[in-house]
Amino acid sequence: MAKLWAGRTDGTTDRIADDFNSSIRVDQRMYKEDITGSIAHARMLKRQGIIPASATDHIVAGLEGILKDLESGALEIDETAEDIHMFVEEVLTARIGDEGKMLHTARSRNDQVALDTRLYLLNQSKEIRQKILTFIEVLNTSAKTYKDTILPGYTHLQRAQPIMFGHHLLAYANMLVRDYDRLKDCEKRMAVSPIGACALAGTTYPTDRDYEASLLGLPSVSLNSLDAVSDRDFCLELLSACSILMMHLSRFSEELILWSSWEFGFIELSDAYTTGSSIMPQKKNPDMAELIRGKSGRVYGDLMSLLTTMKGLPLAYNKDMQEDKEPVFDAVDTVKMCLDVITPMIETMKVKQENMRSAAQRGFINATDLADYLVTKGMPFRQAYKISGALVARCIETNQILETLPLAEYKAVSDVFEDDLYQAVDLDQAANRRTSKGGTSAQSVDMQTEWFDQLISRLKEDNK
Repeated sequence: MAKLWAGRTDGTTDRIADDFNSSIRVDQRMYKEDITGSIAHARMLKRQGIIPASATDHIVAGLEGILKDLESGALEIDETAEDIHMFVEEVLTARIGDEGKMLHTARSRNDQVALDTRLYLLNQSKEIRQKILTFIEVLNTSAKTYKDTILPGYTHLQRAQPIMFGHHLLAYANMLVRDYDRLKDCEKRMAVSPIGACALAGTTYPTDRDYEASLLGLPSVSLNSLDAVSDRDFCLELLSACSILMMHLSRFSEELILWSSWEFGFIELSDAYTTGSSIMPQKKNPDMAELIRGKSGRVYGDLMSLLTTMKGLPLAYNKDMQEDKEPVFDAVDTVKMCLDVITPMIETMKVKQENMRSAAQRGFINATDLADYLVTKGMPFRQAYKISGALVARCIETNQILETLPLAEYKAVSDVFEDDLYQAVDLDQAANRRTSKGGTSAQSVDMQTEWFDQLISRLKEDNK
């Protein structure tokens, strides 16, 4: 097939080199953005009198026909083409003749591919944000259900203090809000039009870059033609945001894996999100959570891949930059898939509230509350801490818990203890006394879920 760039050379390349050079297997997913960008470019050329109005009308009609045929399946993408941009232009020229060759006036593939990638990733980022919002809503609904459910809170993977399970779920909801905000913030720098920068130096044609950008819904244009074609920060920002998001999903998945084990027994995942063993019939494996945990490394690799590709490139465009799309496309596909799996997995999981409470009791996570009780009676905290530790040791020795240890045993350690100590060490009361803003009490969880209700409503409205 003749190359559109033939001229300086005869356009003849080795078959293996053609395949090595081709990117259409990766970038063909941007066909809609490529056609949309080309329609806007043609209309700008017409408005500025750079090409005849009749040619523009034929070009636009031809492009719209190609888009319609691609979406209906009447036209298949030719994977022997060099890239999606060449494919569209070749089909257009085959359909409308030489007028199709006018489309590439005042642009280069360098600024064209940068535009297509920005438009495509803007749509992908918005789609990821929508999925994050759905997940936040599921977590918030679950938090309302389990606002009074006692869970042992951990530090160093050791039982630490009593918290509400709803409070724990909302910790992840807060992480996801930050993920949402990061994506929305990077979209600001993504929504910048590079078209008109051409190969690297701009053009001698009287183009109107701002008008073309407005047709595409982009609020601004790049101010330096060299930067416009060589910038891939927007890909790296998106990959960074996706990596942080995957880190959050991985941490949550790790807890789901632990909680669903026999050793914890805090939750049971739906059969729809687990698998069995090929040899051990008793097994119910949390494979989906494990895969999400594993795929975080894949997305990290995508980020490191592109960072490494870009780190030594001189200005302006270099063919190395063709390697930008595969990692960023892989990352957005992976993130969307993981969100699609983890959201219903949380929505359908069974929470074993009694097991959570039992673990909280056996972990003596109300020992701090016992020490605080003594402090309210006038005892210095360090002395109270030592007494509480001794009583925990006594409970372990006699196979008891602080809530059931007889008052006589308490008084044997200190006369300060009275019957009201049992209120101090009651797990529900211990958790519900933590009413500080952002604390774990049911009252605080109510305040948090109300805030999330308002946030979700506002974000849904903004996304319309």
